[in-house]
Amino acid sequence: MHETEALAVPTAKSKARLKSVQPPIASPAAVAAFLAAIGGEVRKNRAKRGMTRRQLAQASGTSERYLAQIESGAGNPSASVLRAIAQALDLPVAALLPESGTRTAALGGILDLLAQAPESDLPELAKLIEARVALPGRADRGRRIALVGLRGAGKSTLGRMLARHLGWPFIELDKLVEEDYGASIPDLIEMAGTATFRRHERSALDHVIAGHEAAVITTAGGIVSNPETYALLLRRAHTIWVKARPEDHMSRVMAQGDFRPMAQNREAMADLVAILEARRADYARAEAELDTSGDAIEQSFAKLLAISASWTGAPAQDVAT
Repeated sequence: MHETEALAVPTAKSKARLKSVQPPIASPAAVAAFLAAIGGEVRKNRAKRGMTRRQLAQASGTSERYLAQIESGAGNPSASVLRAIAQALDLPVAALLPESGTRTAALGGILDLLAQAPESDLPELAKLIEARVALPGRADRGRRIALVGLRGAGKSTLGRMLARHLGWPFIELDKLVEEDYGASIPDLIEMAGTATFRRHERSALDHVIAGHEAAVITTAGGIVSNPETYALLLRRAHTIWVKARPEDHMSRVMAQGDFRPMAQNREAMADLVAILEARRADYARAEAELDTSGDAIEQSFAKLLAISASWTGAPAQDVAT
């Protein structure tokens, strides 16, 4: 036997030593829980971005069937597949892994406390934290009012009415992005991807804040999927979540002849509900909420005036028609 081969033969003592330093093998239940957690993160982030499973499958080069298995916890994605999914969602891979990243003791304590707080308390807690850590002079909201929420809630119609009533500029971030890029939003996303759209969206918001002390701003519903851009909006504008019941969202979008991103999707309502649920906590961070469910446009506008009166100085009862 060759000398090196002889040296490579493990002795009983070396076997015991190797066994003692090997990490324990995860149980099948632990592996199943880990895969289920990954699937939950993929499903949640897909919904937050308003993407159908088919759209994410196409963007990541993954089959829709395999993606469904991953989201259900039945699939065990390779590192390359998970990386492709994360890129399609404009996320770091670590964001799709449970228990990823390191924490200091203080940060871990804060996150543990927040996890125990009722969800209804989180918006107020977020405002307290933002007020505590905001840089001096960078939290001035001026007289900017931003309307956020899912399509079909009435953001554009109400925003345009409010701007006309106040004599302020009405600014749709999507329109600015289209002007800057030279293509429609769907074409931009198809040609350059969601990440490029989000970068243009952030740039547009920066320009609006720098150039307008007073304005009524409407945003794409998925602005909440970019934490930094959404945090900037919350700091620099009085933000109102314009919301409605899922069936109201759906009927209004269909009445407008715009069925994106639900086109050719038999589970349109289920997807819409999933998007709302995935974004609910982020939308709830807004300074105020306006529920337009079942209201005529004049009723919703009266509510909007009442909410914004303290920011604009305009009489709440003076409703423009």
